[in-house]
Amino acid sequence: FDHIVIDEAQDLGPSELRFFAAIAPDRNDALFLAGDLGQRIFQHPYSWKSLGVDVRGRSYTLKVCYRTSQQIRQSADRLLPSVLRDVDGIEDERRGTISVFDGPEPVVSVSPTQAEEIAKVREFVELAMHDGIVSAEIGIFVRTPALIDRAKACVAGLAGAENVTINIMHMAKGLEFRAVAVMACDEGILPLDARIEDAADDAEMDDVYETERRLLYVACTRARDRLMVSGIEPASEYLTDMIAG
Repeated sequence: FDHIVIDEAQDLGPSELRFFAAIAPDRNDALFLAGDLGQRIFQHPYSWKSLGVDVRGRSYTLKVCYRTSQQIRQSADRLLPSVLRDVDGIEDERRGTISVFDGPEPVVSVSPTQAEEIAKVREFVELAMHDGIVSAEIGIFVRTPALIDRAKACVAGLAGAENVTINIMHMAKGLEFRAVAVMACDEGILPLDARIEDAADDAEMDDVYETERRLLYVACTRARDRLMVSGIEPASEYLTDMIAG
């Protein structure tokens, strides 16, 4: 290969990084990596430098977002620190980022019951389709497979909604929709109780909380124009963070 270009580099594991480094030509600028630390949901942090890939002093933070409206991006960014750092000390500075277009403010909704939440998400989908967004450009995402039926109830029997994508948040990675509903963001779901209970120490607990934040961030930023984030009382603490600004 003359050059190797890798996207979603934040999710490379050590073995994959070693592989690409090994097959890259032995010269400067043969290996190009693009990624977003805020979207790291599949890998624990580790040192790239220790594996022979040293990007210190050679990395850049892109500041212009072409995919997500200014309103959605600003709301989702509240889930993350303004500066993210990897193990090698590389900083991802999120302040000063702009989007090239505007859209409606995201809707953050907390309902007293599941039935009321389902009705609100259904209304969100109906309004999107009424405004000309086809169902294939609408996504509904939940944290775990056990919550899929709750999402399906939002479009059950809804004319024209046959092609709405319904899946777990992890499967939202790399996708894009004009309208997205991220629902069932309840206490105990985000962050997921089972992951917290499995944490061996405080450091692992902190990693769980941050990974769960990034997972919600990924799901929210799949939306180009419209976003709804919802849960039932008591809702995830992350929803409070999204509206804090």
